[in-house]
Amino acid sequence: MKNGILKGKKGIIFGALDENSIAWKTAERVFEEGGEFVLTNVATAARFGKVKELAEKTNATFIPADATNMQDLENLFAETLKIFNGKIDFVLHSIGMSLNIRKGLQYQELNYNYYMKTLDISAISFHKIMQTAYKMDAMNEWGSIVALTYIAAQRIFDGYNDMADAKALLESIARSFGYIFSRDKKVRVNTVSQSPVQTTAGKGIKQFGSLFDYAEKISPLGNADGYDAANLIVMLFSDYTKKITMQNIYNDGGFSSMGVSKNFFED
Repeated sequence: MKNGILKGKKGIIFGALDENSIAWKTAERVFEEGGEFVLTNVATAARFGKVKELAEKTNATFIPADATNMQDLENLFAETLKIFNGKIDFVLHSIGMSLNIRKGLQYQELNYNYYMKTLDISAISFHKIMQTAYKMDAMNEWGSIVALTYIAAQRIFDGYNDMADAKALLESIARSFGYIFSRDKKVRVNTVSQSPVQTTAGKGIKQFGSLFDYAEKISPLGNADGYDAANLIVMLFSDYTKKITMQNIYNDGGFSSMGVSKNFFED
């Protein structure tokens, strides 16, 4: 489905690693819709992931940057503005990592150094990205900034651990900075609360398969997959959503409104 709704728009996509990642699928869809972008991730993503392959496929430039490092972010935005000879129109934050989850530590036994890294990488990085873009006046009016989140920010999902705290903080940052960016720069900021998707990061969560299957049974439309997420993000980047800001948009097949479904009882 190619309608050219992002023709002439330029931006930055954070977090593409391999073909399973939502950022990867979003980059493909943005390219199909006529958008141009810089891809960015930590330098190790280029060595162990496939982001350079994606850059070649979508005629994008890959610029390594640590989204928790302000100097890296300033360099990234400066280089991006040079590449496009002007301001940009969209940013995607698709970044999340918990060392506590990786190390198998449960919520009641968190390592606090790991915890602070979880918050910095998965949530505070979003503030740092927006602060950099705001101070550098890097966004065109009616631009769009989107971050990916999950319903565990509001409800308990066993095993999601300190990432639930990070997502809650991420959504709060989106509202708080969204107000300022919208008021001062006419730039909208939203989060997309996505169904479980079998990404590299998602698979690291304990009992992810059970969580995925549960959501599939409960959701009347079934889980939204990575391409569903990409399509929604493309729409949020487009001019069709110019007056949507500071919202947490559920892209989950109806899961967020459900209690128990018929499928759940039958199974």
